[in-house]
Amino acid sequence: MFGQKRKYQQTTDEQLVSNMQCGDHVAFNELYNRYSNRLLYYFYRMLGNSNEKAQDFLQDIFVKIIDNIHTFDTSRKFSTWAFSIAHNMCKNEYRSMEIRKNSPIDDYSDTLECPEELPVVDFANTEDFIRDLFCELENFDEIHKTVFLLHYREGFSLKDIAQTLEISEGTVKSRLFYTRKRLAERLIKYHPHFVNE
Repeated sequence: MFGQKRKYQQTTDEQLVSNMQCGDHVAFNELYNRYSNRLLYYFYRMLGNSNEKAQDFLQDIFVKIIDNIHTFDTSRKFSTWAFSIAHNMCKNEYRSMEIRKNSPIDDYSDTLECPEELPVVDFANTEDFIRDLFCELENFDEIHKTVFLLHYREGFSLKDIAQTLEISEGTVKSRLFYTRKRLAERLIKYHPHFVNE
């Protein structure tokens, strides 16, 4: 049993899904171990820092994954598929709560000009900064929060985010630039020279 568990730990996400598609239920445990905390964190941040709601959504997404496992194309990344489902779940929740229409930046245009290179913001990694960052992030709409979390929390590339959200890389880049710039302006006390650069 230990050898089988170790074998699964060295298996790619996509191979685990392929195994699940062939009826291997043990492979699901490894996928759950790899993604449950990541998805829980994503739901927590996207859904108003509600642990109860995040837990409910976590259960729901794994039910959706199991129910739709045969539709997954194993030539793609499992991570982009899973977070695409998570994003759609949050988007539906936002719609039902009518949060989007109340967002202060809903009128943001995707045509915002942004430089080729995104500005690097080297914020101090302090508890106060993290708390204030996520407090400010709550003021953004779901798409800007998603882009930010997928890039900085999950380490997704611009291409992976574009595939996950089914938008262009240029749109991802523009939204990420805008979110970073707005956060830097709102958190200027942590990095006072950024806005004047």
